[in-house]
Amino acid sequence: MSGNTWGKVFRLTSFGESHGLGLGGVVDGCPSGISLTEEMIQEELDRRKPGQGVGSSPRKERDRVQLLSGVFEGETTGTPIGFYIPNEDQRPRDYGKIKDIFRPGHADFSFQAKYGIRDYRGGGRASGRETVSRVAGGAVAGAVLAPHGVRVLAYTLELGGIPAQVTDPEGAFDRPFFAPDPDIVSVWEERIKEVRAKGDSLGGIVEVRALGVPVGLGEPVFDKLDARLAYAFMGVGAVKAVEIGSGLKSARLTGSQNNDSILPDGFASNNAGGTLGGVSSGQDLVIRAAIKPIPSIALDQRTVNIANEPVTISMGGRHDISAIPRINPVLKAMTLLTLADFWLLQRRFG
Repeated sequence: MSGNTWGKVFRLTSFGESHGLGLGGVVDGCPSGISLTEEMIQEELDRRKPGQGVGSSPRKERDRVQLLSGVFEGETTGTPIGFYIPNEDQRPRDYGKIKDIFRPGHADFSFQAKYGIRDYRGGGRASGRETVSRVAGGAVAGAVLAPHGVRVLAYTLELGGIPAQVTDPEGAFDRPFFAPDPDIVSVWEERIKEVRAKGDSLGGIVEVRALGVPVGLGEPVFDKLDARLAYAFMGVGAVKAVEIGSGLKSARLTGSQNNDSILPDGFASNNAGGTLGGVSSGQDLVIRAAIKPIPSIALDQRTVNIANEPVTISMGGRHDISAIPRINPVLKAMTLLTLADFWLLQRRFG
């Protein structure tokens, strides 16, 4: 299977399956002399791990990262950084009864057609658990960018059709659902409980905001910064749409409304979302991702088996009600990986 490496200068290669021995990755291209410890990576992994919150899977994984190479006495050495996260609570037996059935909304059907074989234990590489490697890699990218003042926020704009007011995005990572408004938490909790009781699942919208991004990152044609960010986000399994800046709203505006006036002390607005001509403008990068509902639900669904016979399926096992909020650290990580790649590319060739 190809497509397991992200980046051109700062590269992350991930490996592992949902119910295998573990997952991990290799970060190549990280400069030497960057402060990095297992604890720094663990802080980000702890935000993503299962078993937290009212809507989360009851699967208990500590997601304890082990740095295997590329770090000496708390600093990167410039050599490949290898890391490993063991699976501790995998239950492949949960999937034995449905191993020959294509689950609606999952990658079963397309993987079987493409490869002629698939890991049915939670989806294998198509499982959301694969994203643990992205979060670890993103933590390394964050360590590269942090000394330069770049940081990334990821908060939930909407869950289950209920929008939030963005009153405190800075505090979102310390709040359930990564809510940007403390008043919405109890409302979302009730929505989760209501849908869980019905055996269904929910989607939502996540906004990512990158602050302190310098002017000049990105290339003007195929490697536009916003294009690479959209590509990075769409590579996350549950993401079905991406907006940059005003996004879809811009299609309903006039040019005079959508243009960001440039004043001596800066831009008057940020409809562009922090890029102009595919190159960062120095404003905050603003990206939104539409997250589909978790496809594993307890309701009866029609499908077929490997012999193309009609069957009905109801998913048991352990599943989140929504990919939110565990997807928020993943999207933060993909933003950091993209920015670190462009940062080092600019430094090398700029």
